[in-house]
Amino acid sequence: MDDDSDGAPVVQPTANYMMRTHCDPHEDMFALRAHGPLVRIGGNAATQLRVDYVWQAMGYDVVRKILGDHENFTTRPRWSSARSIAAEPIPPNLVGQLSVYDPPEHTRLRGMLTPEFTARRIRRLEPAMQDLIDERIDEMEAEGPPADVQALFADPVGAGVLCELLGIPRDDRIEFIRRVRQNVDLSRGFKARAADSAAFDRYLNGLVTRQRKDPDDGFIGMLVREHGEEVTDDELKGVLTALILGGVETVAGMIGFGVLALLDHPGQRQPLFAGREEADRVVSELLRFLSPVQQPNPRLAVRDVVVDGHRIKAGDYVLCSILMANRDEALTPDANVLDVSRDGGSHVGFGHGIHYCIGAAVARTLLRMAYQTLWRRLPGLRLAVPAEEVKFRNAFIDCPDQLPVTW
Repeated sequence: MDDDSDGAPVVQPTANYMMRTHCDPHEDMFALRAHGPLVRIGGNAATQLRVDYVWQAMGYDVVRKILGDHENFTTRPRWSSARSIAAEPIPPNLVGQLSVYDPPEHTRLRGMLTPEFTARRIRRLEPAMQDLIDERIDEMEAEGPPADVQALFADPVGAGVLCELLGIPRDDRIEFIRRVRQNVDLSRGFKARAADSAAFDRYLNGLVTRQRKDPDDGFIGMLVREHGEEVTDDELKGVLTALILGGVETVAGMIGFGVLALLDHPGQRQPLFAGREEADRVVSELLRFLSPVQQPNPRLAVRDVVVDGHRIKAGDYVLCSILMANRDEALTPDANVLDVSRDGGSHVGFGHGIHYCIGAAVARTLLRMAYQTLWRRLPGLRLAVPAEEVKFRNAFIDCPDQLPVTW
């Protein structure tokens, strides 16, 4: 532990602290949390942001305060310390991505998107969701046990529903999903990922052009029909990129992670079939307990602000651990225990504040349907390998990479 010029300690966390131990935070994250709900850290996280240290928020109250304070914190990237942070232009490749905008632009773009995520729209999607879920379980049964539930079920269901929502043509979906997954695969080299991103960008250009000429009933077509020139091509591409990268891996990861947690805790599955309210509570508790999006985009202080007794200076970065905030006793008692009977309260599994996940209701519905159908059709589902042999994915979202099951 070092001291900086302000006298506040800078903790050097281990390289493992943001990894997982099966479904739980790594023990080194708990060790870091022992220093307080908000600490300054050096190491890899700071190096990647090209600064000497960053703040790491882990307490529930602190994380909610920072995520909910868009006046003092921004998600906009900082490209020059010599310029006003709030005046930084949005880089062309990020135009339209809600995660990097502040009001009023964020308000304008989100207002365009919100109608597509209403309860009525979700109900319209449910038959397509159910068909896709059933098709993938049919494929698993045809494959025969053992089968990889992540590859054969979680990944294609998560990606397929998003393609249905966005209106991605069926003939394009296999290649489209492959490109998406390559973009978030951190095991691939920089040049390979750059080439993937360029190819993906070309596909989006063509998709937007086609929708401008002949808008369909999907998400993109709706934006074009209802907002026309109010939304630029770059904004359409940015919105699509944000939804795709934030939705495909997140939902697919949560399906697989949720299956793993319910296999670990078989006594927690029965409420899935007790009624809609009870099933929704199971999903909410799994989201709290697992939090597959461990750290959302870093927050950048635009002015000096005091949080939890610490003065965060303008220009300081703050990382917010969703996983640790949701495992905080300030949110719920026995927070490190999976208990689907609990009222999880206002967990931050989908974020908080203006950047709260716009697709949260779609994700909850899909997760409930996926878990219910999987265990209804395969009630004897169980792991085909010891739990410690489950491999995890090296990507932006925590989730199993392979999840062999039998029944």
